[in-house]
Amino acid sequence: MSGMSRKRKILLSVGAIFLLMVLLALKSICFSKDKVPIISAPAARMDIEESVLASGTINALKTVEVGAQVSGQLKNLHVAVGDRVHKGQLLAEIDPVIKQNSLRDAQASLESATASRRAKQALLHQYELAFKRQQILTAQEAGSKADLEVAQATLESTRADILALEASINKAKIAVETAKADLEYTRISAPMDGVVLSISTEEGQTVVSTQSATTILTLANLDIITIKAQISEADVARVRPGLKVYFTTLGDSDTRHYSKLRAIEPGSTSSSSSTTSSSSSSSSSSSTSAVYYNGLFEIPNPESALRSSMTAQVSIVLNEARQALCIPVAALGDKDKTGWCMIKVLHGDRPEPRKVRIGINNRVHAQVLEGLSEGEPVVIGDTAVAVSTNNSMPPPPPRR
Repeated sequence: MSGMSRKRKILLSVGAIFLLMVLLALKSICFSKDKVPIISAPAARMDIEESVLASGTINALKTVEVGAQVSGQLKNLHVAVGDRVHKGQLLAEIDPVIKQNSLRDAQASLESATASRRAKQALLHQYELAFKRQQILTAQEAGSKADLEVAQATLESTRADILALEASINKAKIAVETAKADLEYTRISAPMDGVVLSISTEEGQTVVSTQSATTILTLANLDIITIKAQISEADVARVRPGLKVYFTTLGDSDTRHYSKLRAIEPGSTSSSSSTTSSSSSSSSSSSTSAVYYNGLFEIPNPESALRSSMTAQVSIVLNEARQALCIPVAALGDKDKTGWCMIKVLHGDRPEPRKVRIGINNRVHAQVLEGLSEGEPVVIGDTAVAVSTNNSMPPPPPRR
């Protein structure tokens, strides 16, 4: 009897354990779906702006290539790269010996022509007197008509010679002025205030300017700089002169420099790239090009902190609002034609759909104009979506 009782207790214990296991299994099957945490963010006030991004280059407002108008050896160079110069300051000198000799030769030619004119003028006076005598003698029938005609012809020929000498004198004067100008061109002066950006010709080199002026150095006025920003063809239709712009440089991304867009160049620039694919039986190539339009604006640069050819990260502001009520863009649903957009607002643990009117959208945050109050939490996602997204990602390629 005691054996039967012990066996019964064992069977009851096993049955109770089995029943408990069944209950636990049923619970895990029926109630294993935990509540999915919802990711939300409160509507908050912040400064927001919608802008077009462009990459630009800093250029001097005015750049001049200072060259030589005469040929010769560069004798002296009075400046170095980086020097600040003023208008009229002597920059360089070309050996003036040849130009000095050319001036002396031109002056000698002028003096010779002037002396010849004086000699002819003396002969003219003599021939005028001779012609008058012949006229008197012919009137008194004491001289022949042939002598009168010879005297007249000599007088007119001498007058013509004097006119030719006058022209020669004018030509010689022009030659003197040209020689003086060429001599002055051997002294090269600054055409404007600026900074020496580069030097192309060093002392001792021979300058040859038979066809075009040889560049000796480059001057730039960096007190005011021009930024040339490349605007893509997808954004240029939204951009217009007068819009607020600002930019930063690669070396100082914390400092913003503000200005207004002055103009957009009508002509486009393109950046092209080509790809080529080939196989054992055939080969093909294709090229694509991106079209850009240059937007121009200027800013003062009194301390010369900005240098020529620097890269500028430009933002052209299309719209902006201060302390606007904003929500993350991830919270936005479908948008209708009137500007109203569907979102989900979290009430306790339950999201409720709601329509709001959206203003500025910079692809990170969106301005809410109507339909939402500050501090209300909006649904931007849940962990289930994040897990499914991660699980759906393809595996990394095998290492080779």
